[in-house]
Amino acid sequence: MLLDGPLPRSELARRLDLSAGTLTRLSRPLLDSGLLREIGEAPDPVTGRPTRPMDVDENSHLFVGVKLTATTVHVVLTSLRANVLRSTEAVLPDSSPDAVRATVVRLARAVVEEHGHRATAHVRAVGVALGGLVGEGGHVLNASFLGWQDVPLGRDLEAELGLPVVVDNDLLSFTRAEQWFGSARRCGHFAVLTIGEGLGYGLVVRDEVLDRPDAGVGLLGHFPLLPGGPLCPEGHQGCADALLTVAAVESRASAALRRPVRYEDVLDLAAAGDRLARRVVDDSAYGLGVLVAAIGNLTMPEKVILSGEGIRLAVVGQDALHRGLHEHRSRYASALDLEVQPTGFTEWARGAAVTAIQTFVLGSRRTTS
Repeated sequence: MLLDGPLPRSELARRLDLSAGTLTRLSRPLLDSGLLREIGEAPDPVTGRPTRPMDVDENSHLFVGVKLTATTVHVVLTSLRANVLRSTEAVLPDSSPDAVRATVVRLARAVVEEHGHRATAHVRAVGVALGGLVGEGGHVLNASFLGWQDVPLGRDLEAELGLPVVVDNDLLSFTRAEQWFGSARRCGHFAVLTIGEGLGYGLVVRDEVLDRPDAGVGLLGHFPLLPGGPLCPEGHQGCADALLTVAAVESRASAALRRPVRYEDVLDLAAAGDRLARRVVDDSAYGLGVLVAAIGNLTMPEKVILSGEGIRLAVVGQDALHRGLHEHRSRYASALDLEVQPTGFTEWARGAAVTAIQTFVLGSRRTTS
């Protein structure tokens, strides 16, 4: 019901392989507690008799989602179905754990209070998403953009907020949101690729998000795309990080135009027909197509979602992207369902909330096993 909406009792009994009496007995405590509710009256699709479909009461359980960047904190309050009810953001005074923790606590309390005085009693958990390696218990092993190592963020936030806190890699949280409530809902095998300040890659196989200890290392960033291409900060030539990140595009465009140019300005110039900006954008978009082809060839997903704060590159460089994809994929291969999905940091914070929702619903915390 959480994923599919209201369902008649006969359909629930069929899916769960239960008798009508057993379903009634098991659902009664959930109805009494307010987690489930009966929705009007409608004809049963099997028997035709009047029935009252059941649904979750999504506003009876609320969740806070937090996205951390190097300079900002973005917070949302969501329903059980991850519908965003309130949102806020703030610039960090500095990136120290104390400053970040204090800002998160302040904003989390603010979005709950803004929703109404009764909201506090309905908040069940907090999800926090950041770029980096996260261990058990919400322990941040490494978050280079914040300059952190071995920070017990989850434990400290739980102590201050008095709520369960789940800390996760941001790309994994975003992938979970697509799996349960996004465009990949009911897709058992898909990939997510994000570009922005860095590169992110998430993979779902047989309905399971592949959550491994290396998920926050950024391994895809050094996948080779263009032999003889520009260098990345690690000295790799023509890798994904050297072609696709915001900093890489800005650096190459600024060198070509012989003046500092910001990322969005590079894309605007390319769209307006500037020859040098178009070359920079097309080279990067072609490399993105090569990377998508590699993901398709190696992991054979049904769907690939392209997103992140820098994903406008895929729109302005659409033709080059598809050229890179088709030139590096067999003509006999199945067509990839490719979706370009522009998002802001609110969507990343919503992903953090989804990780908290999954933890609440499934009854287990994220591990790195």
